[in-house]
Amino acid sequence: MEDLKKIIRDVPDFPKAGIIFKDITPLLQDQGFFKKAVDSICGQYKDKKIDAVVSIESRGFIFGSAIAYKLGAGLVPVRKKGKLPYKTYSATYDLEYGQDTLEIHQDAVSKGTRVLIVDDLLATGGTLGATIDLVKKMGADIAGIAFLIELTFLKGREKHKDQEIFSLIKY
Repeated sequence: MEDLKKIIRDVPDFPKAGIIFKDITPLLQDQGFFKKAVDSICGQYKDKKIDAVVSIESRGFIFGSAIAYKLGAGLVPVRKKGKLPYKTYSATYDLEYGQDTLEIHQDAVSKGTRVLIVDDLLATGGTLGATIDLVKKMGADIAGIAFLIELTFLKGREKHKDQEIFSLIKY
C-alpha cells in the first residue's frame, strides 16, 4: 500500500494552523489507485455477507458507494444533523472544541442486518463512536469497520477495541 500512501497529498495548516490534512483527491482522480483502494477494502469483506454499507458524511460516501456496489450491498448514509429528510435517530459526540451530531434514517437498517461501516479516515474515533451507537440502536450487526486512512497517533482505534477495524493506510 506504499504506492497509495505516496499519492495522498499533505496539506499543511488545513483546516487550521498546526494540522496536516491528508488530501485524498489525487488518489480519487487516478482510476488505477482509486480502483486499487476500493478493491483492497472489498477484499477484506467479500466473504462477510454484508447487507448494507453504512457510510459517513462526506468523504465516506465516495468509498462507501463504490464498496457497496462491489459487495452487492445497500448503501446507508450517516449525515450531519438536519441533512436527512425523513425520521432519524441521532447521536452526539465530542469534538476538540464543542460537539457535533450525526443522524441516520430510522428505517435504514433493521435488526440483524449485517453492516460494514465505511469512512475515509479514522482520527480520534468520535465520529465512528457516534455511528456505532446509531447502528447498535437499530439492532444491526456490525460485521466490520473500514477506513482508507488511519492516523494511528490520534489513537481512535483504542476507543473501539471491541470492534474489528481495518485501515488500508496507516500514518
